[in-house]
Amino acid sequence: MRVGTLKQIWRYPVKSMEGESINSATFGPNGIPGDRAWAVRDEEKGGIRGAKKIPALMTCKAGYPEAPGEQRAGKAEITLPDGTPLCSDDPEAAAKLSEFLGKQVTLWPLQPADKLEHYRRGAPDHEDLEQELRSIFGRTPDEPLPDLTVFPPELMEFESPPGTYFDAFPLLLLTESSLQTLQSLVPESAVDVRRFRPNLVIATEDGETGFVENSWAGKSLRIGSATLKVTVPCPRCVMVTHGFGEVPKDPQILRTLVRDAEQNLGVYAEVESNGAAAVGDAVELI
Repeated sequence: MRVGTLKQIWRYPVKSMEGESINSATFGPNGIPGDRAWAVRDEEKGGIRGAKKIPALMTCKAGYPEAPGEQRAGKAEITLPDGTPLCSDDPEAAAKLSEFLGKQVTLWPLQPADKLEHYRRGAPDHEDLEQELRSIFGRTPDEPLPDLTVFPPELMEFESPPGTYFDAFPLLLLTESSLQTLQSLVPESAVDVRRFRPNLVIATEDGETGFVENSWAGKSLRIGSATLKVTVPCPRCVMVTHGFGEVPKDPQILRTLVRDAEQNLGVYAEVESNGAAAVGDAVELI
């Protein structure tokens, strides 16, 4: 059954930095080649870090001068907010990033999955676990925390599934219907797709309203020649409130998602059958 059309494809060379819009992509076990192939590591507290801990990462942009291969590695070009260019293979890249972020970091390509110490969680900012989680997810004392039991259990020990820099799963899908619904709930806010870091943005069929993709959890989608298995809705964290570029800081967006959308926006997915897809392809529920 056709449920929509693929409208946008996004790839994020460096975890938590603004990514690049592309017209087509191949899909393999680790999603889109080159997606989250680089990340920064906190050399003060340890651990791979994203914008949950270092919000300024969202103000940087990253792209590939050449399309990365299936191994997901490739030289990434980073642009700081003031326009300063950095290249991932520049020996001074880590020092320049550290100066900008005000924190000692290093820049790392993906490491093999058996290098567990590389992926192990760094020291928390708060000794109390609930306080730490409320900080990461941006929850107020009266708001519920997400149900973390739906995620891979190794995420309690590691920042990401070892061998990847994903938060949990290789792909994030988001519908235009959900974006429009959220915008209607917060008419004064800038509901910019870049806040939410999707890989695929789907325009649903005429008349579809609401947070449509939540109903796809546990089901499969065919897009182009690829088949994706939708896993769970994506509980949103403090990242969606951060400002970057012309997009202002806005805590109201997260308050609204917690109150009116069961904390979620978009759904995670895994690749069930390798293939390729392009903007304009039909999206079918199978």
